[in-house]
Amino acid sequence: MSRPARSELIAKGGDFAPIFAALGDPTRLSLLAKLCDGMPCSISKLTQDTKLTRQAITKHLKVLQQARLVQSTRTGRESRFAFNPKPIEAAQEYLDIVSRQWDDALDRLRTLVER
Repeated sequence: MSRPARSELIAKGGDFAPIFAALGDPTRLSLLAKLCDGMPCSISKLTQDTKLTRQAITKHLKVLQQARLVQSTRTGRESRFAFNPKPIEAAQEYLDIVSRQWDDALDRLRTLVER
């Protein structure tokens, strides 16, 4: 299996930085968990059972939208938000590449040390 060029990985890693940053916040993770059932939700529904204001939820949703993890559709005056799994699937592929690179590097190190 051929390894991707280092520059290709660096470029891909930069693309995924907003995703990893968005996922690094517990509030945003809980919002994604609510949206993972596939049913779009309004801000009012996402605010239920939390101590957060609608404004706070809106700020978190904007970060998730910028990372392409959430999509919104507007119906009248209400926006509904839905989970978009594609960026996470792409980030998983990137992490798999990085993991294989680390495994290969550790195997080379083990071979060198055992000589």
